Amino acid sequence: MASPMRERHANRRIRLLLSLFVLVFAAMFARAVWLQGVEAAHLSGLARSQQQATQTVPAGRGTVFDRTGVQLAIGEQKTTIYANPQQVRNARGIALAAHELLGANANVLYPELRNKKSQFVYVQRVADPAAAALFLKKGFAGVGSYPEELRTYPQDGVAAQVLGFAGIDDRGLGGLELQYNRKLAGRPGEQTVVRDPTGRTIDVISSRPVQEGADVFTTLDHTIQAQAEKVLRETVQQWKAKDATAIVLDPSTGGILAMAQTPGYDANNTSNVARYAPGLLRNRAVTDTYEPGSTFKLVTITGALSDGIVTPRTRFTLPYRFQYGSCWQCSVHDAEYRGTVDYSVAQILSYSSNVGAVTIAEKLGPKRLAAWVSKFGFGSPTGIDFPGESSGFVLPLSEWSETTIGNVPIGQGISVTPIQMASVYGAVANGGVWIQPHLVERVGGRAPERWRRRRLMSPGVDHEVKAMLTGVVADPGATGNEAQIPGYTVAGKTGTAQVATPKGYSTTDYTASFVGMVPASHPRLIVLVKVDDPRGSIFGGVVAAPAFAQIAKFDLQYLEVPPDAPKTLLSSR
Repeated sequence: MASPMRERHANRRIRLLLSLFVLVFAAMFARAVWLQGVEAAHLSGLARSQQQATQTVPAGRGTVFDRTGVQLAIGEQKTTIYANPQQVRNARGIALAAHELLGANANVLYPELRNKKSQFVYVQRVADPAAAALFLKKGFAGVGSYPEELRTYPQDGVAAQVLGFAGIDDRGLGGLELQYNRKLAGRPGEQTVVRDPTGRTIDVISSRPVQEGADVFTTLDHTIQAQAEKVLRETVQQWKAKDATAIVLDPSTGGILAMAQTPGYDANNTSNVARYAPGLLRNRAVTDTYEPGSTFKLVTITGALSDGIVTPRTRFTLPYRFQYGSCWQCSVHDAEYRGTVDYSVAQILSYSSNVGAVTIAEKLGPKRLAAWVSKFGFGSPTGIDFPGESSGFVLPLSEWSETTIGNVPIGQGISVTPIQMASVYGAVANGGVWIQPHLVERVGGRAPERWRRRRLMSPGVDHEVKAMLTGVVADPGATGNEAQIPGYTVAGKTGTAQVATPKGYSTTDYTASFVGMVPASHPRLIVLVKVDDPRGSIFGGVVAAPAFAQIAKFDLQYLEVPPDAPKTLLSSR
């Protein structure tokens, strides 16, 4: 029989064991309350992070090439690193490593990583892949990454306004990058993944393949483009002009070999577009209009020739000033004072007589002149494959006043775009057939569309017009003498126009232009040069024609076009 002492010891041990069980149960109960109350939101977040998630796999953006295969716009592979502050365990370590390896600002990043209200923070966007790999090797909790492209332009500022640019999300924001964005961008893929509590992918359940963006092959030639930009910079500097624009076009295809302007910008430095003036980003050859001046006389004279009203040999007695209507404003005079002259239609064009052009327009009449303006395409977009094309401005015939017949025939009271004017002269070079101008030859393996064609004038009239435009450059004392190129015949027209303002025409600001074709006997190139607000001289024949000659001469040699007037090459030596 057990003694009372032993029974007391046994009871004590039982009570001790019971107390221990009570303490353990209480601790477990307290832990459950903590987990269900205080930690519930955090643990719920971790649980959600283990669930399935659909991720977008970005497509590679297509490359933009020039006609020779030189890359104009490419996508550089980068790595974007991000973090979920709710999963981050070492904010200080991440910030310091990002500063050391990625060049991130640790002082800015650190507080963002500690903000537990946020679920997404960029550690570094579009980082160098090698540096990103070193950073990711450290295995920080709450950190992830995905591949991303950074759009770059190997030719820097060459054709910047034509190419446009893509944003940091690889979406086209201007120029050809915007026009062909859907084709260039491709289609992103998708994958459904399972992630662990730290956000790392542990399994891929399903995926949709990426459709890479298509390459775009332009008609541009980067060498011709760069040379045109160089000549424009020199011209603007020489004449202290506001800006300048040039187009080089193949009249047989409608393809644009160069579309240049100055001032320009570096296409690789568009991260803060707001700092650029809007006019600097625009492709003014397509989006901006101007009053063309005497280059528009081509329309007036072609209409009169086509309607049988005159021939190139028809002669007119022309005073210096001509009264064409009954109102006091209904008069026009030539640019430089002269006595009364007897000019043929060809001479009216060669010497750019305003009086002669208005005299012919009066014979043509407002209705037929308006019809020819419309037939040539002015007042309507050309349809060039570029965003934001302007239609220009043409006053409807119903709104013509008595003075209109004295303005429009000489290129005033009407506004056009450089691409409209270049394409019209391209029709003259192409035997009278207009071809829709374009900047892209094909996307991937196929042409983007079939370019429109239409006949503007008969072959006979076209031959006469081309001969008269040749006289503008070749005839002694004609306005286009400065456009001559040794070894080649040149056909073209000068233009000098006052700039229209809300208060009327400026007496100080002018647009000087020249548009021509070479070789005139079998045109391979159309070159248009427009210079805004030159100082020292205002005339297209003085300011723009020499720039035309520089651009065209280089291009002819670069394209190895044989001379069609070798005697002039010898005489120039």
